[in-house]
Order: sequence, then structure tokens, then C-alpha cells
Amino acid sequence: MNWSNVRQRWRTAPPRKRQTWRLTAGSAAVGLTLALTAVAVAGPWDSGQRTAERARAAGQEPDRDSGAQHTGQHTGQHTDDPRGARDRDALPKPAPSAPAVLTALRNAAPPPTRSALADALEPLLEDPSLGPLRTASVVDVSSGKELFSVRAGTNATPASTIKLGTAAAALSALGPDHRIPTRAVWDPDKRRITLVGGGDPTLTEKRLTELAEATARTVRKRGLKPRTLAYDTSRYAGPSRHPIGVNNNIAPVTALMLNEARLDDSTRGPAPRAADPAADAAARFAELLRDRGVGTSRPTQAKAPGTTGTTGTAGKHSRVEQLAAVRSAPLSALVERMLTNSDNDIAEALARHTARADGHKADFAGAERAVRNRLAKLDLPMSGTRFADGSGLSRADRVSARFLTELLVRAADPDHPELRSLLTGLPVAGFNGTLGGRYAADSVSGGAGLVRAKTGTLTGVNSLAGTVVDADGRLLAFAFMTTGTQYPYSAQAALDRLATAVAGCGCR
Repeated sequence: MNWSNVRQRWRTAPPRKRQTWRLTAGSAAVGLTLALTAVAVAGPWDSGQRTAERARAAGQEPDRDSGAQHTGQHTGQHTDDPRGARDRDALPKPAPSAPAVLTALRNAAPPPTRSALADALEPLLEDPSLGPLRTASVVDVSSGKELFSVRAGTNATPASTIKLGTAAAALSALGPDHRIPTRAVWDPDKRRITLVGGGDPTLTEKRLTELAEATARTVRKRGLKPRTLAYDTSRYAGPSRHPIGVNNNIAPVTALMLNEARLDDSTRGPAPRAADPAADAAARFAELLRDRGVGTSRPTQAKAPGTTGTTGTAGKHSRVEQLAAVRSAPLSALVERMLTNSDNDIAEALARHTARADGHKADFAGAERAVRNRLAKLDLPMSGTRFADGSGLSRADRVSARFLTELLVRAADPDHPELRSLLTGLPVAGFNGTLGGRYAADSVSGGAGLVRAKTGTLTGVNSLAGTVVDADGRLLAFAFMTTGTQYPYSAQAALDRLATAVAGCGCR
């Protein structure tokens, strides 16, 4: 290969094309590094998230419309990540071979030294854009050794980075292949069809239509004569409203909803939400049944006989019979979607499913107990931690930077293949999800395509936790947290500079 030609092409390439090349190289580096040093069981390329990245890197624009604003402008609380404008440059040609890919093969390369890493990061932690509380942890994933720390054991409000804990708990309790059912059941005693919400916030119009079609077929085939229609939300308990109240960033937490109760055509980010998602979903199901020749009364809320309660314990036996069912995507795919887009509705659902799986009440308190117990079994630093919700919208949540980096190390451990989607779901800097609109400035462009991290933002709170392959091909996990910030975008930029410094660090 003529490296002088490669360098010339790099110097003359427009910024967008450079970013795409860097993404391609970074993706290959992460893939090789994980395959060789971390996720030896399956490798990182067979999930939808990483497959999508490869396809997009080959010939599509980066996704720059995926910022998850976790509080609406009317609440005055916080905005998770900016929505960058789409770049309309021509689609890139295939990238040339990149030296950055080769660094991932050097598994024998030593990790950064503590002193050199401190020299690179400590000045950046002095950035006045960061709040008074600043914590940091950087860990070598292969060895598990912490290479850099600043108050790493101090618990702080994590905002949406707590979704990493929610994901790990759900995956540990249910397994990555678990699918959430939504069912239609028949009560012959009451001649009633009941739509049973399984707790799938991603239920779409298409799948609800499929459920109605299958239900109508079964009704006709068996000659049933339904009189009434009911809907069952008993899989969840407690108040449906998150403690922050009505907010465009989260729907009422109920076991039955359609399209996350969104009242527009959006699929992510803030949106107006239905006040009673379960009733709306049931009303739509009734319409779909009527369109297929199955007429019933107006739907009412009622528990289906024989269904399990809010703790997963089976109810009294009855003659209830299943008519039809549809299921969600696998839990691993739900985790990836949750992490990439910082989806609060999926997060709260997964926390409740964890509670049910472990015999706890499926409300906020039961979910906290279950999530905490599951994470403790992963031998994480749990002292003083709080999981008041699954999404990170609660300011009562508490974890440390060290908790986050150790969790990421567990996810890369071949002994925990069930946690792989914690890594494959991380947003990619400058490319997708809540990092799609970041890493465009010159000061952080070196991290584009290389930094993969979960973002967290509340008013006065900013965090970033993820992985990066450094200049020598070592896979590192990092977490940076700060509280008391005044300008969220400036604080985000400061965190991005820290992560970029780790990416570019040989640090000997």
C-alpha cells in the first residue's frame, strides 16, 4: 500500500468524509479488540446496532436527529443532548485502509501509564464549564485495573447513565433473548375478550393489527360470540406517573401502551404523550376487531382471570384461554434501542420486568430493590447507590464513576455474554443516537467514531460513560460525572474533550 497516497487523500478529504473514515476504522478496531480481548463468546458484529453502523458507515449520512431531550422546554429542567443539523455533503466513497485499524491488533501493547494518563486528563478536568463536583474513572478493560481516578468512589446523580445499570439488571434477570408478550385471551364464563398488556412500550400499530387479525381468525374458527372487551394492566403496580410528573420525555408507566403513548409520529426523543395510554390502546384494538367483523362493547379495565399479578405470581385458576399473542423484539435489541436513544419508556419498563422476574412488586420501589440486588450479584461497588427509577430522570439516583466503569468491564467479560448489548448499544460519537450531534468541533473530532458512550443530562448534571480504543489499541472504559454545571452544552463539550483525550492517548 502506498501510504503517501493515503495521507494525501486524508489531507484533501472534506471533514464529513474524514469522520466516516474514522468511524470505519474505529468500528473495525473496536470489533477486533472486543473479539480478541473482551467479548470472546460472540464478537460485536452480529447485533442490529453494530450491523446498522457498518451499513451506514459504508454509504449513509450520520444520524444527527437523535438527541434525547429528557425534559421539555416547558419544564425548565434539562436537555440531554443537542440535535445537530444534518450534513448534506455527498455520500462518501468507500474508505481507504486506515492505520488506526492496525492498532487494534497490538494486544501486547501495554496500557497507558497512570502518570501519563493523569497528565492528559487532569488539566481537562479543570475546565470551568464543569461543576464543583467532578468525578472520573478510566479502567483497562483487559486487566480490570483502574488507570485514572478522581473521586471515583463518590456517588453522584448519574442522569441517564443509570440506564446502563437498568440494562444490566434486566439482562441478568431475563436473558438477552427474552421477548415481552401482548396477548388477547378469552373468558368463556363472561364471553369476554381481554387485551393483556405485557409491559411492552414498543408495541406498534402494525403488531397490534397483527394481534387483532389473529384474534379475529381464532374467534371465527371457534365460533365464539364475544359480548365485551376488557384490557388488563395488572402486570404493573403503583402510580403510573413518574415522580417528575407530566413530561414529554416519558409516558405514564403502564403495562399497555401503543408507540410509547406518543401523540405524534415520532419514535424517539420528547413528544406529547397520551394521558391514559392503556385505554387508548384498548380503544384502538376494539376498532381493529370491529374492522374484522368482531364487535364488542366499549373496552373497560379488568383483570383477566388466571393472569399473573404484579409480582409474577399466578392468579386463581380459571378457564381463560389465549386467543393470540404478539411479542416484542428480543431484550438485547430493546437494550440497544434504550441506550442508543436514551429511551426513558423502555428503561422504566425493563426495571419493572426485573422486579417481576425476581418476585418483587412491579412499581418504583420494587424495581429499585430488584435492580440493586441484581447489580450486587455482579460484584459491583454498591455502597450508597440508589436506583430510584430506571431512566435516570430522578435526582435521587446515585452511583459512582467507578460503578459505571466496573459495570462496563463486566459487560466485556466473556463470563457475562448476556451483557453484551450494553456495549453494542452505546451511541457512537458523531454518528448516532445521543452522540450523533456531538464531536464535530476540531477539539473533539479525534473522538468521532471511536468514543462509544452513554450520555446523561439533567439541569446542572452531566455525565458520560463508555468505551474507547486508545491510540495503542487498548480497550478502555471511562466514566466522567459532574454536578453543578450552569451551561449544559459547555459541560457536554468538556466531557467530550476528556473522552477524546482518552481516545488519542498512548500516554506512556
